[in-house]
Amino acid sequence: MVGDDEDFDITETPEKRALKVRLGELREEHRALDSAIFALQDQSTGDALQLARLKKRKLVLRDQIQWIEDRLTPDIIA
Repeated sequence: MVGDDEDFDITETPEKRALKVRLGELREEHRALDSAIFALQDQSTGDALQLARLKKRKLVLRDQIQWIEDRLTPDIIA
């Protein structure tokens, strides 16, 4: 990443970078589940069990995303 000086953050640790990468992966999977759920709901013969599983997985992803976002957001003591 030579030449990406504007994205350089001296406080960014390898752990933070790994969390950011994982966050991107989780967000992408969350968006994909949105599409899959929408498509399944659109079908008149949609499988209710499959739909429930997809929604549950989406909730798990949302919790994981929130956990990572909380770790990446600095605590501000007011």
